[in-house]
Amino acid sequence: MTTHIGLLLYPGLTQLDLTGPYEVLHRLPSTEVHLLWKTLEIVESDSGLGLRPTTRIDSCPPLDVVMVPGGFGQMALMEDAEILAFLAREGERAAWVTSVCTGALLLGAAGLLRGYEATTHWHYQSLLPMFGAIPKEGRVVVDRNRITGGGVTAGIDFGLRLAAILAGEEHAKGIELGLEYDPEPPFRCGHPRIADPKLVAAVEASFADRLAERQANVAKALETTASSHV
Repeated sequence: MTTHIGLLLYPGLTQLDLTGPYEVLHRLPSTEVHLLWKTLEIVESDSGLGLRPTTRIDSCPPLDVVMVPGGFGQMALMEDAEILAFLAREGERAAWVTSVCTGALLLGAAGLLRGYEATTHWHYQSLLPMFGAIPKEGRVVVDRNRITGGGVTAGIDFGLRLAAILAGEEHAKGIELGLEYDPEPPFRCGHPRIADPKLVAAVEASFADRLAERQANVAKALETTASSHV
């Protein structure tokens, strides 16, 4: 049987949130990876890189795995009824419901993280409880059939964890070796727990407007959801 994995590809996503996992998951045996969007026209990421969807959401097969990447384009989807309904429907029947980075916020908006431990980019962890999720720090957090990855580069770690679940640890190890995934960051400051506090403060200050924008976006999405159920 073929395992069907659906990666949501939308305008303004952070391409590495999607292409990191894709580079791992397309190497799995008996697996078809679908790049999902409303049309098959090229979609532009937040960095301007164009990516082509392979499958429309209205014609994709039932998915075994649903994955949502992050990026600032995610905010526009928080009130997109078509996307939220698609994620809720596929999330209800998929074996695995997953995300990377701020894709977790979109899962939350679709009602798929309530009562689950989850992670996202470190700067946006505080938003997870607004959806009833339980924030947990980690490159990859697994809670039952929910798998969430941290910010951007954690997508590769996420892909390898999922690969081990779907195809076995030895196969995942082979992919890791084949990709020469042997990280050696030159500065070792990729997370607040190990970065210089002055650097953390500077980056947090530069992200302050983004956090406020996302807080307002989440609050509006929750208000819209609540009113639709009245």
